[in-house]
Amino acid sequence: MMALYSSPSSLDCHRVRFVLAEKGINVEIIDITTEPGAASDMAELNPYNEAPTLVDRDLVLYGAAVINDYLDERYPHPPLMPVDPVSRARLRLTRYRIMRDWFTLAGDIEKGTAKQAEKARKLLRESLTAANEIFTIAPFVMSEELSLVDCSLGPLLWRLPHYNVQLVKNAAAVQAYAERVFQRPSFQASLTPTEQQMIAADG
Repeated sequence: MMALYSSPSSLDCHRVRFVLAEKGINVEIIDITTEPGAASDMAELNPYNEAPTLVDRDLVLYGAAVINDYLDERYPHPPLMPVDPVSRARLRLTRYRIMRDWFTLAGDIEKGTAKQAEKARKLLRESLTAANEIFTIAPFVMSEELSLVDCSLGPLLWRLPHYNVQLVKNAAAVQAYAERVFQRPSFQASLTPTEQQMIAADG
């Protein structure tokens, strides 16, 4: 049986759990923070000793993007990337830019100094607002159907209240997009109790 070593609050782990839920894959979620021996087992499997780490029989994968690409190819229904290589490459580039631009800021908010976190909050809010028009083009990011890009971006947007990043009126399309993603049964199924509590105060 497939197993995912996962942290209940990790943004990268959430990205993988979203894909697993969207595809309805039967998987054992191993919480490295609570299950005895899980952290040491993961350390033996992954040279970087970090979650998410996926074990599928003799295959061990780490890195959320690597895992999600594998899951989409290994379990092609429903597909989460376009068939044609040009469209697929464009979405992968978009995912890369999201990781470089927005996930880096999220990392500064989570792990940086107070000054770094405050600067990152401002930049993330401004950058999301500046990208608002992109979210008016299609129901999902550059696509009529949910893709791996959305499976990365949705978990980030879910954390905005936790990050104390408030979207302004000029980011209305971003907020509408986020709600579309959040309402998917697969997204709700991907949430851990810790992640559900992240927006409890805001809700």
